[in-house]
Amino acid sequence: MDCFPTLCTNRLILTPLQLTDATAVQQLFPQWEVVRYLDNSVPWPYPPDGGLTYVRDVALPAMASGREWHWMIRLRAEPECSIGSISLFDQPGNHRGFWLAPQYQGNGYMREACKVVNAYWFETLLRPVMQVPKAALNHPSRKISQHEGMRMIGTRDGHFVSGPMQVEIWEMSRSEWLAAENQA
Repeated sequence: MDCFPTLCTNRLILTPLQLTDATAVQQLFPQWEVVRYLDNSVPWPYPPDGGLTYVRDVALPAMASGREWHWMIRLRAEPECSIGSISLFDQPGNHRGFWLAPQYQGNGYMREACKVVNAYWFETLLRPVMQVPKAALNHPSRKISQHEGMRMIGTRDGHFVSGPMQVEIWEMSRSEWLAAENQA
């Protein structure tokens, strides 16, 4: 995955996903606070080889084909320690997803990671719009989208690890993102 850049913020280093990250995914990901608002395609209970299977068989092949971009989120102060993951997807209506280990939530790390990943989406990949689906009850994720200046454009029925609920679709155009960045 040499063509995928490492992205940096004041407090974070986002490293391109590698097979060696499967162990960290397996340790951090299978927690109810992380998975409950994810699509029910995520197996639950999470299997003992779930991290390896996902990284090796799903994420890395999608990265190699240019359909997805995945990064592990690390603290600059502890670069050997992963705290979560953030991804971009070339899928209609689903362009970004993320998760953060519960002990790191509430510190603004995901807002910081989203900002640099959004820049990659709009400035490097030159995508015209970002649409982000999320569970209606996922209030922390909604706050991130609101903070970014996204607007909710619709809802639909969805199925999550925690059961059926409404999906909210949040959107921001490239021109809106660039205008907001120029004001910052």
